Order: sequence, then C-alpha cells, then structure tokens
Amino acid sequence: MALQGVEQTILRDPALFYWIVFPITIVMILTGILRHYATVLMNNPPKPAATLAESRERLGLIRGVNFRNNAYVLSPESCEMRRKFLISAYQEGAFLKDPENRGQPPANPMTDPAGMEAMMGMMKGNMMMMIPQTLIMSWINAFFSGFVILKLPFPLTIRFKSMLQSGVMTRDLDVRWVSSLSWYFLNLFGLQSVFGFILGSDNAASQMAQQMAGMNPAAGMNPFQPGQDPDKMYQNEAENLAVMEHFCILDGIEERILQNYGSSEAY
Repeated sequence: MALQGVEQTILRDPALFYWIVFPITIVMILTGILRHYATVLMNNPPKPAATLAESRERLGLIRGVNFRNNAYVLSPESCEMRRKFLISAYQEGAFLKDPENRGQPPANPMTDPAGMEAMMGMMKGNMMMMIPQTLIMSWINAFFSGFVILKLPFPLTIRFKSMLQSGVMTRDLDVRWVSSLSWYFLNLFGLQSVFGFILGSDNAASQMAQQMAGMNPAAGMNPFQPGQDPDKMYQNEAENLAVMEHFCILDGIEERILQNYGSSEAY
C-alpha cells in the first residue's frame, strides 16, 4: 500500500516508451491525417440556394446571429432599432420562402432529395469518426492492455484516477500513472493543436471542431438541417434577441482618449 508523502515507484521496462507510447501516438496522428483527407474526398460541398427566396430564408437567420455577436459596435439607438426590426420580421415570418406553410409540420427529409443527401453526408461524417476510433481501441486492447506506461510530472487529485488508469485501475496506484488505454484518450483530445499545425485550422481530423461547427448556424451555407422548421428557429432567435443585453464599446470613448492623452503628456 502506498503511504502518503512517500514517492511511489514502479520498475518499468524503458522500452515501453518505444513500443507503446510512441506507436500509439504515431498511429493516432496518421489516422487523423487519413481521416481528414478521406472526409474531404467523401463529403459533397453544400449546394447554394436555388431561388432568391431560399437564399433570403437562409441568410435571415445568419443575420440575427451576426447581429447578436457584433452588436457591441452599435450605439444603443441603432441596436434597438435593428433589434425591433429583426424581432418583428422573425415573428411575422418575413424571411420565410413559404409563409403560407407556417404552423405546419416540416417536410419529411426522407422524401426530399436534398434532405437525403444531407443525411448521407452526416452519416459519412459519423462513420469517419467512429470506425477509426473503434479499430484503434480494439488494437490497443488486443496488444497493449494492462500496461502502465508513464508517470505525469505534476500532482493530480483522486478524481483523475478513472480517466488516467483505464484498464489497470487499482486502489493503491498513484493517480499520476497513466495506462496505455488512457494514453489513447489523452491523445484523442490532446492532438487537436498538432492537427491544426499539420492540416490547418479548418481540418476534418478534429472531432471537437466538427461538433462545434455543427452547433454554429453560420458555419455552413445552409443553417437549416433536414427535418427542421425554419419558423421555429426564427422564433427562437427572436427570443434570443429579446433577452440580449447590449453594451457599446464606444461609450465614454472621448473621456478615455483624453485621459490616455493626458497621461502620456505627463511623461
């Protein structure tokens, strides 16, 4: 049993670094690069709007999102005027391409060719994320299960024990020791900067980047996914605009400039 205040040591073969840590890291980097290029080849570019009304419907929602994110450069009067206009337009359905269909359930995406194509694209993206992860986890469990490969140089609380010692978790083992399976999970979330350096910031190898892109309506050309009701999304955006708190970065700018100019003159 490990005693408190006593450094816990484990006799490990130095070759574990070359035969476990290094191979897992290299395989995950190469898998991420292959996943990026496979996703680029398999994904179809989003189709532009076919009509002017459809383009207006798409850009109407993005307009509200951009307004909320950049309203701090507007004066209170300008912000209030734009907010009232957008809220009124969203509530009245002014940006909808088919205003007469308000209140009706959305069309079945299974009968819409564009919806079917979007669903197939989402399925391809999920497969490109799940299949490599399943194969790598099976490979690690088959060849490297039960190994303690390294020790972190900084202290951690006991809450990290389940995250760092998957597969070898024991009661008395110091929390700083890392198992081979946990090293896979650490690389899964820690290699995002490496992929950004090799493939660029807009890459398909990052799972977190893909999830965040799906949550941002302005990230794609079409913010409406198959089966979604544009009118409901407009109503939600109207509620977001109604509760938005506005502040202007230009408030008191004259005093700040004079104060900075006066302080520089003092020197």
